[in-house]
Amino acid sequence: MNLETYYEYCLSKKGVTEHFPFDQDTLVFKVGGKMFALSSLKQWEKGEPSVNLKCNPDYALELRAQYGDVQPAFHMSKTHWNKVAINSEVSDKLVKEWIDDSYNLVFKSLTKKIQAEVCAMD
Repeated sequence: MNLETYYEYCLSKKGVTEHFPFDQDTLVFKVGGKMFALSSLKQWEKGEPSVNLKCNPDYALELRAQYGDVQPAFHMSKTHWNKVAINSEVSDKLVKEWIDDSYNLVFKSLTKKIQAEVCAMD
């Protein structure tokens, strides 16, 4: 997966916005004002891309046990966030599934009002 594919896939989801809230390096994707995916642009440029994704705590532990390239996310809640190495043992298909899972987890945590606003977006 390249940066453009990752970028376009995240933005293709309903109501997603992109931000740089921390610095000019960390690209953050949000739905309803809450983060569901973030990644360092410098790491992509270095050829060492990874993405932090929100995950169900039990599933996060399961994925870390199953894949060496899935680890607790640095500077994030280790219970709820995984760092996934891109272009590694993890297939692009799985990365996209985990992006979907992260998006859905965050979307479900939004208030009904914000969910309705997101669903009403084009």
